[in-house]
Parts: sequence; C-alpha cells; structure tokens
Amino acid sequence: MPNLTPSEITQRIAALRLEHRALDIEIAGAAARSRDELHVKRLKKRRLWLKDCIARLEDMQIPDEPA
Repeated sequence: MPNLTPSEITQRIAALRLEHRALDIEIAGAAARSRDELHVKRLKKRRLWLKDCIARLEDMQIPDEPA
C-alpha cells in the first residue's frame, strides 16, 4: 500500500467497514432468495478480501517498537 497518513488510514478503514457491512446484508439477502451459489460465494470472497484489507490497515496504525 502506498504511504498513507494516519487520518487517511482511518478514513479508508471506515469506508471498507461500511462496504463489509453492506456485503453482509447483501449476502444474507442473496442466500435467502437466490439459488445462485456462485454469486453468494463471490460476495463472500469479496467480504473476506475486505476483512484482510482492514486488518492490514489496522496493522499500519500500530507503531513499530524496537525489540
């Protein structure tokens, strides 16, 4: 990831969390009304990717400490 300021990291995390929550809702609805398992799998894969991105950004917020 490019060098981001702490405030940019915080904003990006917030945006990714919003998208993650929206995908939760979409997955629940798609699973209930659709028999298209491939679509649901793709949504879940995207949600997992977002979770990984959020974790990486949160790790960037933790300052490095000398051993």
